Amino acid sequence: IIVFIAIAAPILAPYDPLDQSVSSRLDPPSREHPMGLDDKGRDILSRVIYGTRIALMVGFFSVLVGGALGTAIGVAAGYFGGKIDSALMRLTDVMLAFPDLITGLLVLAVLGPGLWKMIFAIGLTIAPRFARIAYGPTLAIKGKEFVEAARSIGVRDARLLRVHILPNVGGDLLVFGSLWTASAIRLEASLSFIGLGVAPPTPTWGQMIREGTIHLTTVPMYSLGPGLALLLTVFAFNLVGDGLRDVLDPKARA
Repeated sequence: IIVFIAIAAPILAPYDPLDQSVSSRLDPPSREHPMGLDDKGRDILSRVIYGTRIALMVGFFSVLVGGALGTAIGVAAGYFGGKIDSALMRLTDVMLAFPDLITGLLVLAVLGPGLWKMIFAIGLTIAPRFARIAYGPTLAIKGKEFVEAARSIGVRDARLLRVHILPNVGGDLLVFGSLWTASAIRLEASLSFIGLGVAPPTPTWGQMIREGTIHLTTVPMYSLGPGLALLLTVFAFNLVGDGLRDVLDPKARA
């Protein structure tokens, strides 16, 4: 449903999220504007609906960036071992020592605000978690008999990684990817709340929550609307992650 809302936003939104009506700003909710207008006279419901696009775009693409980078680090460290293992996993430990929000702030402080810069910053933040998830199974699988048999007949490392290692760690990565999509959406809202997200007037939930805090008594849906949308989206992706774990985990099925 959330993905459908993001795709069909131009159809579902009753107004253009950038249209302003300064004379009517902060009017109470009405039939035409069921959630009211913001302090620039823009329809809040339309901005919440369009904000779904930014949230899902950041969530999906940051997980793709972080997943690709983190999986490459974890699989390389687990498969090759030795100095490569020590260097990559110590780097991962250093990155995990910083809270997600602090890492995102540091990256955006260097790159500056912007949609794709935020996607890269969040992807870099969650990459160490993918690395940790990929590292353990790779260590276990590389010592299995079928891997040793493939290596004994001259199968190259690249093919071993592509055919034997990655498919066996992909299930765990898929489950955690859905869970970290929720975390990425929440982190995007946090960064937007403090002014480091997508530049206005593009509607984002974190930005709307921040702008609406001073109008809670007059137009409560200014903040509550995007807050509820954020809550439901994060909850939905957590449920998807739990469902994928039940489907892909043989022990859970048993």
